[in-house]
Amino acid sequence: MKKIFFCCLFLYSFINAQKAIQPYGATPSERQLAWHDIEVYGLIHFTPTTFEDKEWGYGDANPGIFNPTDFDAEQIVKAAKSGGLKGVILVAKHHDGFALWPTKTTAYNVSKSPFRNGKGDLVKEVQLAAQKYGLKFGIYCSPWDRNNPEYGTSKYLPIYQAQLKELYSNYGNLFMSWHDGANGGDGYYGGARETRSIDNTVYYDWKNTWAITRKMQSMANIFSDVGLDIRWVGNEEGHASETSWATFTPTGPKGKSEAVPGQANYPQSPTGIRNGKFWMPAECDVPLRKGWFFHVQEKPKSPEVLFDLYLKSVGHGAALDLGLAPDTRGRLHEDDVAALQAFGTIIKQTFANNLAKGAMIKSSNTRDKVHIPLTLLDGDKQSFWATEDKVKQASLEINLPSSQTFDIISLQEFIPLGQRIEAYNIEVFKDNAWEKIYEGTSIGAKRLIKLRQPLTASKLRLNITQSPVCITLSEFGLYKKAIL
Repeated sequence: MKKIFFCCLFLYSFINAQKAIQPYGATPSERQLAWHDIEVYGLIHFTPTTFEDKEWGYGDANPGIFNPTDFDAEQIVKAAKSGGLKGVILVAKHHDGFALWPTKTTAYNVSKSPFRNGKGDLVKEVQLAAQKYGLKFGIYCSPWDRNNPEYGTSKYLPIYQAQLKELYSNYGNLFMSWHDGANGGDGYYGGARETRSIDNTVYYDWKNTWAITRKMQSMANIFSDVGLDIRWVGNEEGHASETSWATFTPTGPKGKSEAVPGQANYPQSPTGIRNGKFWMPAECDVPLRKGWFFHVQEKPKSPEVLFDLYLKSVGHGAALDLGLAPDTRGRLHEDDVAALQAFGTIIKQTFANNLAKGAMIKSSNTRDKVHIPLTLLDGDKQSFWATEDKVKQASLEINLPSSQTFDIISLQEFIPLGQRIEAYNIEVFKDNAWEKIYEGTSIGAKRLIKLRQPLTASKLRLNITQSPVCITLSEFGLYKKAIL
């Protein structure tokens, strides 16, 4: 009897020690986890609006104006890749209604232009270039159509849905389906030249329209101003707030918690909402130049500015969506290519070597023999340190093999189990005492902390001071920003 008792006690202890960590709050889907891995991607604007030297086309441009002299999808994609971008989204149809593929849904498309003698498919060329160079591919198809005579009537929705079906069917596996929130207003509308108003919360029947996306492109993240998978950060300046939650609760019609395009500009969009109902991380979109379309008088942002935006977007648990604007040749301007290359070089060189590698890490609490502190330095986001269920505050002391000079600290939570940490601080051991150098709130998918000036130290301490549940952390890094 005593032997059976001890066997049962051992078995209970083993099972209890291996107890699974319970997720906290809303958690990311498989498609969202894949999106988090991409971090930086591009949004390509190239339509008749480029040749009109405008930002928004009215919908009345003659298709004959769309005549790039040297369109080169590979040049655009290679430049994006050199900038560290891991995906591109093509604006297959902007608000002007001009389709860049030979669609059956409207005569206002690339087959009516001189491009490739009317036999071209620009969407296919960009998709194949992205595929060739290993970048993910996504589609932007504007719901608003300033050319279509049926826009604003019940006859337009089947047209828009058919356009999505064509794009979902013929251009490979998409990582995003991007839906702009601009809706209704003045336009050409087949010659009517009038203003048309729609209720953007119901006109597009988003529930059934997005069901097409889910059925035909299950791994495509749906972007709109407030969701459904990815939310707009609330500005076109390329940055999220210092405190940045990946969860959100959009307010739809009649106060319902649902994602509805057009319900944008929430005051919480840049920060997210702690304990929001949905995992809905932010995309920080910003054009490489001043505008989304190419204008000869504009210049691209400097590599230093782009790196700062990277820290304030990707480094705040969001993604950076960088607007790429081919010129009238159909290529990225040489200035844009140079800026992207330099930006990519800074990113690559900065994060090539984790200066914390080889450190010894002591934790105030460790859950078990699997979730140990050294997993923080293995470069594998799937492994992570965790505390016991009852432990919601903990410290990690990082002892480096030798003194290192750094100005960026990187932290990553294990987000498949949710965004858990709510407050923390970082200290360095200096002059035989601990000195606090940073105090923060959210971490999430990635937190990049840029110090005001480089710091040299051999010992640091991460103190997690607030979490509603046990703590998980997958990566810790120290880096020194590269100087070109």
